[in-house]
Amino acid sequence: MRILVTGAAGFIGSNLVHYLLNEAEEDLGVKIERVVNFDKLTYAGNPQNLRDIESDSRYRFVQGDIGDAAVIASVLEEEQITAVMHLAAESHVDRSIEAPEEFIMTNFVGTFQLLHAANAYHRKRIEQGLGDDFRFLHVSTDEVYGSLSMTDPAFSETTPYAPNSPYSASKAGSDHLVRSYFHTFNLPVVTTNCSNNYGPYQFPEKLIPLMIGKARRGEKLPVYGDGSNVRDWLFVKDHCRGLALALVKGRLGEVYNIGGKCEMKNIDVVRAIIAAVNDLQPDSEDIDVDAMIEFVTDRPGHDHRYAINCDKIESELGWQPQESFASGLQETVKWYFDNDEWIDAVEQGTYQGQRLGL
Repeated sequence: MRILVTGAAGFIGSNLVHYLLNEAEEDLGVKIERVVNFDKLTYAGNPQNLRDIESDSRYRFVQGDIGDAAVIASVLEEEQITAVMHLAAESHVDRSIEAPEEFIMTNFVGTFQLLHAANAYHRKRIEQGLGDDFRFLHVSTDEVYGSLSMTDPAFSETTPYAPNSPYSASKAGSDHLVRSYFHTFNLPVVTTNCSNNYGPYQFPEKLIPLMIGKARRGEKLPVYGDGSNVRDWLFVKDHCRGLALALVKGRLGEVYNIGGKCEMKNIDVVRAIIAAVNDLQPDSEDIDVDAMIEFVTDRPGHDHRYAINCDKIESELGWQPQESFASGLQETVKWYFDNDEWIDAVEQGTYQGQRLGL
């Protein structure tokens, strides 16, 4: 396989590239001949995430915008790509409230341009007799399904879409575009919708790394509302295994939900983070956990609960999460403790030559 990964310098993308180059061949029984990282390097794209594999002859980085169909087309042709794994997206809900236009342009229009280029490339491969082995994996989110009450069944692949933020609306639109390219143009696509990811290389604006940093510094940890919002937490390495399986073995035109089977209230997640950080810091036994938490005004359109039913990917593809929240969080907290240089570069903006003011 010769795989183009969009957004591969980001959190999930960089973990996916590491997985593809190190473990995927054995897990999937396929040869990974080439992995091309196609990334615009916005604020969340960090080249340091992949510094350790830069010398791998199978890896190439191309800086580019998924909204530029001509550039995408040239890379597809030059590298003779056989699979696209589309992860590039604006993904932070708070930012989508402040600047929704960026989310529409990247997540919806950008996905359209990528699909347009991929479809033309796929048709050309068939016309040239190069085979019909091309695949397009679209990576989406459970937020497209909207919000659940505490008694509602978990999201399944047939749950109606009901996005409640500009971010989730832009992703919902991109999901529909992908579906349309399968039914109208026979583009061989598979879509996945995942729950909240966490793990190494996650940008510090997200809940878990943000709280880890604040807990280490002894700062107040802000929690929206009363902290009762529920999320299903998925360790990023488990997600990457699911993505690769869906790409290689998923049925074309199908959707697969990938979840961690770990529903937790935000307040309980924050308390678990404080405890995990305190375990690694000396002289922390007497810290009052509740005194470290500060409840703040809830954000607009804050979905109450997400939950994923991942029976389909388990029964069809044999995927199961390998990490519990406890084991995944322990690995995550340790990674952030062991990578102060990475954290400093992100917080100071030196990884991209500018200060981000975090």
